[in-house]
Amino acid sequence: MQALLDAIHHLQPGADAHRVFHGRGGLYAGCEHLTLDAYPPVFVLTSFRPLADDQLVQVGDALQARWSQVAPGEPLNWVFQCRHEGRSDTRLMAGAVPEPHVVSEEGARYRVHVLRGQNHGLFLDMAEGRRWVRAHVGARPGAAMLNLFAYTCAFSVVALQAGAGRVVNVDMSAGAIAIGQQNHRLNGVEGGASFLPHDLFKTWGKVTRGGPYDLVVVDPPSYQKGSFVATKDYARLMRRLPELLAPGGHALLCLNAPELGVAFLQDQMRELAPSLRFVERVANPAAFADVSADRALKVLVYAAPAGE
Repeated sequence: MQALLDAIHHLQPGADAHRVFHGRGGLYAGCEHLTLDAYPPVFVLTSFRPLADDQLVQVGDALQARWSQVAPGEPLNWVFQCRHEGRSDTRLMAGAVPEPHVVSEEGARYRVHVLRGQNHGLFLDMAEGRRWVRAHVGARPGAAMLNLFAYTCAFSVVALQAGAGRVVNVDMSAGAIAIGQQNHRLNGVEGGASFLPHDLFKTWGKVTRGGPYDLVVVDPPSYQKGSFVATKDYARLMRRLPELLAPGGHALLCLNAPELGVAFLQDQMRELAPSLRFVERVANPAAFADVSADRALKVLVYAAPAGE
């Protein structure tokens, strides 16, 4: 656990939510089960196997010592979540968690909930994907965007901040969509956004009627029983992309499944959507460095042919 303690010893306070330590990337022997995130003003330690009490005391002492140095007089707030054998247990270890808990990222604000569930409301590994959308839409003011598996609609927020004309957000979870609506209100970008708590695979009618789109973001879970399994369901999305995209439009395909490499997306795109051209792979945040590019989050950009 020394690598985690070293990272804590060097941490600096920051205004934006970010990852502090990424043991899951496999670069720190013995720490592959550990991550530490900052959702200011709260730190969240996650372990994918149980930690002994003395190890938690070590982490707490290290956080307190560093926090006393870099934020004297400020209370230390931290949460521990253990995910093991399909279950998760979350504990407030010190301080408090604000309610509502709102964090920022590059000028955008988001509601998060670090004391419940495994997904806290903002996926920190997708920061560069959101930055790409902000830049892409900023160069195409008025663009229409389709945000599939929108979750809490962070892509929509940055797109509208960048000047998108309209964004259609689709997710089968009404609860996630409701938080997404709150995020739009938080950022003053309610105009131009629509929200569909809808299962795509039951009918595409509501989505296709709103097209074509200049940008389609596809960010599904890799495995969610009863709703999406990447190995069989991603292909169903790929087939739809050519009809959803406007001439010259772009698609951002995301996949966070360590067992599925880049070829999983690229090979199927060549077969199922051959008219779309691969443009680039968006780099992941430096804090999410991984021993294998194939294991890490994959964010690929494709472009439709331009019109005549």
